[in-house]
Amino acid sequence: MADEETASRRLAFQKSYSIEHGGTWRRRSLIEDAKFDTLANNEIEREHKGSVDGVYPEVPKEDDEVFKTANGDVHIVPETKRCSVVLSVRDTAGMSRLFKNFENYRIIIQHIESRKAKKGSSLDFFIAFEGIRDDVSNLMKVLKQNSVVNDIRVLTEEDVTEKVPWFPRHISDLDRCQHLLTKFDPELDYDHPGFADKEYRKRRSMITQIAFDHRHGQPIPRIEYTIEEIKCWGHVYSNLWKLYNTHACREHIRNFRILERECGYSEHNIPQLEDISNFLKRRTGFQLRPVAGLLSARDFLASLAFRVFQCTQYLRHPSKPDHTVEPDCVHELLGHVPMLADPEFAQFSQEIGLASLGASDADIEKFATIYWFTVEFGLCKQDGQLKAYGAGLLSAYGELAYALSDKPEKLPFDPIKTAIQMYDDQNYQTTYFVAESFNDVKEKVRQYAKNIKRPFEVRYDPYTQTVQILDNDEALKDISRVVRGEINSLCDVIRRIEHVSTR
Repeated sequence: MADEETASRRLAFQKSYSIEHGGTWRRRSLIEDAKFDTLANNEIEREHKGSVDGVYPEVPKEDDEVFKTANGDVHIVPETKRCSVVLSVRDTAGMSRLFKNFENYRIIIQHIESRKAKKGSSLDFFIAFEGIRDDVSNLMKVLKQNSVVNDIRVLTEEDVTEKVPWFPRHISDLDRCQHLLTKFDPELDYDHPGFADKEYRKRRSMITQIAFDHRHGQPIPRIEYTIEEIKCWGHVYSNLWKLYNTHACREHIRNFRILERECGYSEHNIPQLEDISNFLKRRTGFQLRPVAGLLSARDFLASLAFRVFQCTQYLRHPSKPDHTVEPDCVHELLGHVPMLADPEFAQFSQEIGLASLGASDADIEKFATIYWFTVEFGLCKQDGQLKAYGAGLLSAYGELAYALSDKPEKLPFDPIKTAIQMYDDQNYQTTYFVAESFNDVKEKVRQYAKNIKRPFEVRYDPYTQTVQILDNDEALKDISRVVRGEINSLCDVIRRIEHVSTR
């Protein structure tokens, strides 16, 4: 009975905490899961102690995180600790019981490898994990006493060199950045509006195969869109155009009109990716690349480092033209492309991509969340009015009108807070972040990116289309020679202008 009561109270706390911090916990990370469990358990313990003897939570330690709820309650999240060990296991049959200890102490296993031990017939397991400081200490004691473990070695910082995740070094390496997320796939997701439509699924499969077969340097194949697809495009196009003048930022409006003149944007025509890509190359150096669906955040962000935008060619199902939970060419061409045609926004997008290269999974998750609330669903102030610059809003007329209404919550844009905000990827957002200006967004994200920890810095060389790793004296000398030449050219121009002005 006590267990049922505890579970019930824990569920109630989950709901209240979820509502307070953005409405949904479906996309929270493993780290956030651990924090939530701690918060929930602390809440139950606090309520229990308070009702029995008036005892309240302990005073937070120096590195603990403290959350305060709307009603003034304080919740303490103790400091987390990372650890790496090598376990020599004599009997693999008992491994399930061994790993149960990690679950019991709410420890997050971040990496695990196994290999045959150098001596005997046992196996060595390398395990990197993270958890609450006290829980990690307790786990270590239990592991040392476990009968399955033959030996345990805690690795020091000198023993472990953190592996930098692979990232593309040349633009052709983007051929390998094709890790798709299967969620919302019409072949797999029962809730997808096209799941029961065999013709739609067949058409979608044909178009996505084109993206799978595409390789760097090849022209983007043209799609002959059907009358039904053009009708769906036209419906969204006309409804959005009615809102753009009052709801979209000036950069989007200006470039959208240019795209209508130069790339065939119209209510009755779906532009081809190859034509738009060539236009972007001339204007901002960006180019498009066909993609088969929703990419992983790491692969998508890495593409931006090379000024490449991964773009779908299929359309949303015609039964749901006003809103889509996955990328489609309506979203890409009407929402993203006009912003990528802006030189400053193009530069900003590439900087986001460069900052993501080699970043940890935790940093990628935070960076992707910032991207979600800015490039996808961002709002900013222009001429004293609220305007949308996020592609998710600029390609969905229903949410565009909703976002600028009084219904959703609007918070000042702060990258640190935005990075941990939970979001809903299936419905309208409950929370939007508002920047003081378009430049305000770019500068704050740039400052945030400087705090991403990597053992090196990177630079993109547009001549070789290569990412250079800046981690040694020789690399710095190479870049200094390039920068020196550019500075000399700039000084020459300034002197000539000053000479002409004094004549």
